[in-house]
Amino acid sequence: MENTVHVPVLLKEVMAALLPLPGQRLVDGTLGGGGHTEALARSVGPEGLVISLDRDPSAIESVAQRLKGLPILLVESNFRDLADVLAQLESPPVDGVLLDLGLSSDQLADDSRGFSFHSEGPLDLRFNPSEGRPASHLVNTMKETHLADLIFEYGEERFSRRIARRIVEYRRTRPIRTARELSELVRRCVPRSPRESIDPATRTFQALRIAVNREMESLEKILRELPRCVRPGGKVAIISFHSLEDRRVKEAFRENLNYRNMTKKPILPDTEEIQRNPRARSAKLRVAEITGGET
Repeated sequence: MENTVHVPVLLKEVMAALLPLPGQRLVDGTLGGGGHTEALARSVGPEGLVISLDRDPSAIESVAQRLKGLPILLVESNFRDLADVLAQLESPPVDGVLLDLGLSSDQLADDSRGFSFHSEGPLDLRFNPSEGRPASHLVNTMKETHLADLIFEYGEERFSRRIARRIVEYRRTRPIRTARELSELVRRCVPRSPRESIDPATRTFQALRIAVNREMESLEKILRELPRCVRPGGKVAIISFHSLEDRRVKEAFRENLNYRNMTKKPILPDTEEIQRNPRARSAKLRVAEITGGET
């Protein structure tokens, strides 16, 4: 993939929150399509540096040429390991960190990854295809009760037991291999309200993606470790796309004394951005300042 189709979400709000200055060292923990990284790099200028992480090697490959010449260091790593990355670079605590927890449009567009409901490619859902096991392994091997619990916990899907039962019935005749197979199966289980704007398969796919990538575990780890990665007075900005993530971020910013919460309510995209980029509609940005206090 030489080109990116990803549009950075809440870009102007992120820039206003982090207020990047010339010479600063910043981290974009989720490179994605590189839009946030590029804007931050242009703000810090040649005397500064943006350390940009992504666990998806294809994300780094797709934007490396476009970002060439900017003060950016691209690192293949999960943002949960930021403390280790900074230690290996012998970097002091940075001036700010951005995490955009959303799925990039480039990943959705890659049919071989299974992120799109219409994909005929394998039901994978891993951000790094070399880590862990694909989502197809879960749906074809998990016990019905465990599968239902997973879909309910990570997808907040109230029809989780019905979906799990249908999956188990289906796989008795043949394994579920593609995203399209699973999405069509789930749609037959979930009544769709005329007021519902999201696809009925959304919550099930979300649950499986969170599970195979251990996303909540990664988020909880980085929330504990960010205060020692960012200097006192530095800023942390986190964009989430579903209530599980947003709740964890809100709790950390309010309860951990190392953070000074700067967003009583999350910052949401305006109408113009949603019209330009419909995938931004569920984005929520929360911002905190690192205090250097005790946990």
